[in-house]
Amino acid sequence: MKTFLMCLMMLFFSEGIIHAQKFHKVWESSSEILKTPESVLYDEDRDVIFVSNINGEPMEKDGNGFISILNHDGSVKTLNWVEGLNAPKGMAIYRGILYVADIDKLVAIDIGKEKVVKRYPAPGAVFLNDVAASKDGMIFVSDTRTAKIYALKNGKFNVWLESKTFENPNGLLTDDNQLYVGDNNIYKVDIPTKKIVTVIKDAGGVDGLEKNDEGDFVYSNWPGKIWINKKGKNIKLHDSTEQKVNTADIDYVSKYNLVLVPTFYDNRVIAYRIE
Repeated sequence: MKTFLMCLMMLFFSEGIIHAQKFHKVWESSSEILKTPESVLYDEDRDVIFVSNINGEPMEKDGNGFISILNHDGSVKTLNWVEGLNAPKGMAIYRGILYVADIDKLVAIDIGKEKVVKRYPAPGAVFLNDVAASKDGMIFVSDTRTAKIYALKNGKFNVWLESKTFENPNGLLTDDNQLYVGDNNIYKVDIPTKKIVTVIKDAGGVDGLEKNDEGDFVYSNWPGKIWINKKGKNIKLHDSTEQKVNTADIDYVSKYNLVLVPTFYDNRVIAYRIE
């Protein structure tokens, strides 16, 4: 009986910890500077935050898009760091190159030179969205409209994976030899074999997809929700749908224990801490 009671108490204690997750605002950028920020990416080497600004409509090839750099406290370091993009969205860094999804091209920006050095057309792409880099340098890009995953490898950028499993793939995350794909569910794709496994069901249409230091998935739904999956349970951390404040392609910053949230039409980046 004592063993049973102890197990029951541990269960209640564990459940209490899960449901006690809090999401506290730490800072926010000015709402009068950024222009439709879709994605944020923390650069640990430089201690700065890259922000992709669509600055217009998400599908318009208008040349208005640009990349900004924020300091780690949300203040602006360089507003118009690299310009001349169309509707830049997801980003990833590999060996000093910032890779940016831009409608139907993958744009490579040399961070040190502060300029675009290459544009890779994506054959048949419609809406390139998120970007993730593997440890060996493969650059993966989701196309939400065609439900395909593209990859840049050895200078060639082509469709890497197409599956009926996917509906509207968006958020991407790499971990060792695994590619995680955020869709209506969250999937794990073994990179060497391309085998697909469902890891989280009913994720609600994933935009940004990250892991925290405990290995928990933290992800956003664009209309305004942010979730953490803890011990197999999806727990809502934040909901700004009624205020019409979007939660686009988030990033998790281990150094400061922050979740960075671009608010799209609300034109801010907001930093939160999970406690």
